[in-house]
Amino acid sequence: MHAIESGNFAAATGVKLARVQVIAAYPITPQTPLTEKLSEYVESGELDSQYIPVESEHSALSVCIAAASTGARAFTATSSNGLLYMSEQVHWAAGARLPIVMCVVNRGIGAPWTVWNDQQDSMSQRDNGWIQLYANDHQQIIDTVIKAFHLAQDVSIPVMVCYDGYLLSHTYMPFEIPSQEKVDSFLPAFSSHYHLDPDNPANLNSVTLPDLRVNVHGDMAPAYMEIRNALHKDLRGSIGVLEEIDEKYKTIFGRGGCPITEEYLCEDASFIAVSIGSLSYHLRDVVDTLRGEGIKVGVLSLHLYRPFPDKAIIKALKRCERIVVFEKALSYGYGGMLYGDIKSALYDCDERPLVQSFILGIGGREIKTRDLYEVLKEACRTSKPKTGESIWIGLKL
Repeated sequence: MHAIESGNFAAATGVKLARVQVIAAYPITPQTPLTEKLSEYVESGELDSQYIPVESEHSALSVCIAAASTGARAFTATSSNGLLYMSEQVHWAAGARLPIVMCVVNRGIGAPWTVWNDQQDSMSQRDNGWIQLYANDHQQIIDTVIKAFHLAQDVSIPVMVCYDGYLLSHTYMPFEIPSQEKVDSFLPAFSSHYHLDPDNPANLNSVTLPDLRVNVHGDMAPAYMEIRNALHKDLRGSIGVLEEIDEKYKTIFGRGGCPITEEYLCEDASFIAVSIGSLSYHLRDVVDTLRGEGIKVGVLSLHLYRPFPDKAIIKALKRCERIVVFEKALSYGYGGMLYGDIKSALYDCDERPLVQSFILGIGGREIKTRDLYEVLKEACRTSKPKTGESIWIGLKL
């Protein structure tokens, strides 16, 4: 079945097809239509799920934590300051190893208030132990949501599915909606590695001591540091799991093949522009123009940001002359987050491409194709950047 609908509709439909059992909802622009659509599915009987409206974003994720702890497939969504309001519970969900899926519809953070798009909200939460996946268009939104439930369940780690506010959430694009039968054949019935059982009472996530200790069964149990180490290792291991899930998805639905990164005209490229989200596809128009002028440039889009796919980055980028990173978020006081991660990944390579950083689109500032064209063309021409600092595009003062 094909549809021409919004990105929020695509996300909600993916959640419905995943047969989510508990939905916690609190409205925040531009995420609100997603949970509204889910409420319609529940009200109409299309989705057999508990829909729980709550009084805050903190409560929304708390409900998902409680639901997942009892063995239910749980979902919520948020944006911007709503994600920050959840922050305590975001860390808790990861530490508790709960297979929750949450859509983050990217929007700038206050103060001052903005309802427009950048990626500072999800990027600010990159170090909390969640897997972060980013979508570039509506087809990727619905496909990624469905795959995210499989991934979260397989590795017992929560997953954020992130996509750009308004640019994707509210625009209409054509995309294919998978059949429920095919999704059921792809996504296993929900089961968690451990959940609360009234017949076997237990405490979950009680105070943990710094050193190993014997548990109630007389076995040596991990302490806080070992638990954190296990999460880190499993996050790293989830890269391979995602690749396997994507291959399974491709076999059933005929779509996929680029679960980590997505390349466009990179095979012979001397220069590669790197970005995340819808900006990656915007850059393709610029690259087509520059190719017509004889400049060998391509675009690399990251779908997986955390855990950071350093090996895939090295494989894709080490052979080019220059990497030009465009991003809509930054680490204040240093520069672009993706820029820093890419430089770190390439550090041990014998031959490292030059890496340049550009910050743009903050707070919804218009990203003009002409500006991208001029900046990327100049970056390809310049023998060496004048500075290693991130350069801002589109500043008016």
